[in-house]
Amino acid sequence: MDRLYGLIFDVDGVVADTEAVNSRASIKVFEDLFGIKGVKREDFEAGLGRGAEEYVRAGAKVHGLELTDQQVAQVTKMRQETFLKILQAEPLPPFPGVLELMESALEREDFRVAIATSGTLEKSRAVLEATGVPYRRMVYINGNDVKNKKPDPELFLLAAERMGIEPANCVVIEDAPNGVQAAKAAGAKCIAVTNSTIAANLSKADLVCDSLEQIDLGMIQELVDSN
Repeated sequence: MDRLYGLIFDVDGVVADTEAVNSRASIKVFEDLFGIKGVKREDFEAGLGRGAEEYVRAGAKVHGLELTDQQVAQVTKMRQETFLKILQAEPLPPFPGVLELMESALEREDFRVAIATSGTLEKSRAVLEATGVPYRRMVYINGNDVKNKKPDPELFLLAAERMGIEPANCVVIEDAPNGVQAAKAAGAKCIAVTNSTIAANLSKADLVCDSLEQIDLGMIQELVDSN
C-alpha cells in the first residue's frame, strides 16, 4: 500500500443541518434570558464552527449585547440543554451522501476516517447517534479534546495525529469559513459544502460543492495526490 489517505468530517452543517437546531435553541435562550426578539439564524454566522462560546458572542454582538464570561457560560449551557431537547423530540436526517462517503472510506484499507468537531462531547455525540454515523469505527475528536477552537488548526492536527497520517495526506470536509481556514492552516486539503453559507464565503477551500453526493473517494485521492 503506497499511501494512506485521511478523510476528516466536521459535524455541524456537514453531517446534518444542525445549524437550524443550533439557531432555534439560541434564539429561544436569547429571548428567555434577555427578552430579545427578532433574532435570526444569520445573526450567528460569524461564530459558525468556532465553538459554542463564540457562536453565542457572535449573535449577541449583532444585537448590541456585551456578555460577561459568566453570561456566556449560562447561555451556552441553556443552549445545549435546549438543543438536546429538540434533538430528542424531532428526527435529524443526515445530509445526502454523507453516510455513503463515510462507509465507502471505512471499507477501504488505504483510508482512515475521523470526526473532528468544535462541539462538546455530549452535543456532538447526540448528533452522530441521531443521524446514524458509525463514529465508533472512526477517530473522534470533539471540542472537549482541544484548547483552541477553529480557525486554529489544533482540532484537525489532532485528528491527523490520531489517524497516524500526515495532515498533507488528509482532506477535511467543512461547511464554514472558519473551518476551511483551520483545515488549510493544518496543511490539509479542504472540500467545502454549501450547507450553511454561500460558495463565495468558502472560496479558500480546494473544492466547493453543493452536496457530498457529488464527491467520491477518487476525488479525495486526486486532491491529496496533487500535492
